[in-house]
Amino acid sequence: MKRKKDSQPGNTIPAGYTLDYISGKQIKETKKELVRQRVVRALIHEYGFSPEDMELDFKLGGRNKVDVAIFHHGKEHMLENMGRAVICRPEPNVGKNATRIRDYEQAAKDLDSIESIMRQVDSIKYGLWTNGLEFFFLEKEQKRFETKCNPIGDWPMAEESIGTKDVISEAHTRVADNEMLKITFRRCHNYIHGNEGMPKDAAFWQFLYLIFCKMHDENLRTKQRQAWKRRFWAGPKEQFEAEGQQAIRKRIEELFNEVKHQYSNIFRGNEEITLSDRALAFIVSELAKYDFTRTDVDAKGVAYQELVGVNLRGDRGQYFTPRGVVKLVIEMLDPKENEILLDPACGTGGFLVATLGHMLKKFRKEQDTQPGNEDATEFLNVHERLKEYAAKNVYGADFDPFLIRAAQMNMVLAGDGRGHIYNINSLEFPLGHLADLANAKKEIPLGSVDIIATNPPFGSNIPITDKHILEQYELAHNWESDGEGGFRHTGLLKKSVSPEVLFIERCIKWLKPGMGRLGIVLPDGVLGNPAAEYIRWWIMRETQVLASVDLPVESFIAEANVNILTSLLFLRRKTDEEKRAEALGGNEEYPVFMAVANKVGFDRRGNKLYKRTPDGEEIVEPKTYVERLRIGGRFVERPLTRSEKIEDNDLPVIAAKYREFLEKHDGRKPAKKKKASRTKAQVRKKVAAK
Repeated sequence: MKRKKDSQPGNTIPAGYTLDYISGKQIKETKKELVRQRVVRALIHEYGFSPEDMELDFKLGGRNKVDVAIFHHGKEHMLENMGRAVICRPEPNVGKNATRIRDYEQAAKDLDSIESIMRQVDSIKYGLWTNGLEFFFLEKEQKRFETKCNPIGDWPMAEESIGTKDVISEAHTRVADNEMLKITFRRCHNYIHGNEGMPKDAAFWQFLYLIFCKMHDENLRTKQRQAWKRRFWAGPKEQFEAEGQQAIRKRIEELFNEVKHQYSNIFRGNEEITLSDRALAFIVSELAKYDFTRTDVDAKGVAYQELVGVNLRGDRGQYFTPRGVVKLVIEMLDPKENEILLDPACGTGGFLVATLGHMLKKFRKEQDTQPGNEDATEFLNVHERLKEYAAKNVYGADFDPFLIRAAQMNMVLAGDGRGHIYNINSLEFPLGHLADLANAKKEIPLGSVDIIATNPPFGSNIPITDKHILEQYELAHNWESDGEGGFRHTGLLKKSVSPEVLFIERCIKWLKPGMGRLGIVLPDGVLGNPAAEYIRWWIMRETQVLASVDLPVESFIAEANVNILTSLLFLRRKTDEEKRAEALGGNEEYPVFMAVANKVGFDRRGNKLYKRTPDGEEIVEPKTYVERLRIGGRFVERPLTRSEKIEDNDLPVIAAKYREFLEKHDGRKPAKKKKASRTKAQVRKKVAAK
């Protein structure tokens, strides 16, 4: 392909090219290059290497070269100054399927390439061979009559060696790069499923037990400070020796016993870590390198959700809301620190975790700090504040006990040490029989919640037929036209109703009258089918419509394999006084925010989409990161600016436009003596035309 000149130099890139993260230059985008660029980002952002100390395709002489050469800081790029080398290969085409992770002996043939380079170049101390999913780290040992390349669990940080630390358990943990954490979670799960022969769901729970142990160990660090002694760690060579594997098991089982005692609301007490010593050591080595507490909430959520989607997707309309949609709902609802938020069909807790991420950003903004540059006191302040907020104000509920546990674990990973997540049937509430009903009735009775964010199960193939449930709902009865544009209740109960219809009514009744706000995902049939007109009339009688956002089919088909058009509906519950006034004096006109999302950042197959010029070139823009270099045993921060492709995603734009709309209009109360930008009749006409 012949490269075209940019119409605006530096602002576009030809299709089929990507940007080298080291130099910022355009390079051909291949499967191998995608792996290499992912590794380069991790080397810079996780390990603390400077881009100036790295070079791609460095020639060693003859035809030999390394994909990434890393030189000692500030030294000229010469063989005698090269301390580390990386060989990259294309990622195996396995999609999201679990695949077996090879050990060093099984990968010996592939590792010949990096080992021969390490033996050829005296100065190279560490090597890495990767295909994007498998990572094999090596350390060179020079003996009198031979040179050995020994397996190690991970590289040390920039300008460090394995022997730098006197106590291995105190070695540096690092903040995870978003993509690398997702890959790490996949590797761990694949290892348990593929190498241990466990079913996917059993592998998933074993992995989560270790996540709990990791978070428990980190939480003790914040509580005990100087007295804390790290226990979730693995020495660089421990996982390869029987004695080391047993030492790891002893530390982890001690932690897990504490976890089961502390989180007795989640664990029954009879759970066991049934992994082999080898598998346990592998997982601990993979997870121990990261500081989960300091890693971005969104990064942890993305990594966790990828595993959950593969393992816990149910058969009763359960599928997990794409993170972009979740984030949009939370940003538009904009929870406040004193407001109670509930998801009555929480699944694995996507909306709840997004709320914690949203509040964490608010707390940091108020404190005027950014992630990565907080000192210890600032860091503890915002995270303790986040825990207090979660403990007092964030609630979830679900009918499926397995999803309840998954949501609780997701919340702990995000930074919540308490977790108000109830195993109840939200449609039956406040009636029912499930274990957490009494606590839920006490803590979140109907009419007590400020905000609800939810994506309820929906579909005519999973109808609600239980008469004792249907009797609670106005919308479970037949309605007939009153001849004046409204409807009246006939008193006749339907035999079955789709769950999303009942969830609309349940959510509205759960809100505080006056200011309670709802953001809900609904199939377009509720907003458009003529047979559902009585539902729309009832919604507008009970609530003020704040906003409506149409979503493209790509929103759910790529991640959830659900081929259905959906919308986001945002409502505010009216008071009884408002409803009486409207019944007597008629409805006031008020502004309603409406938007249509055409792009959500990926296509139907899940491939990422980027903004392009009319002639097909991808648009790039500069983005600045805080780069943390590891120099002389300490971190030095400086800005690192790189041009990056722009995701073709309308959802962040819609969130920004909604904030502008609220500044112009009071979006929570009916406008007084203002010309309406949308009338109720126009809203009905719009949704009916869908």
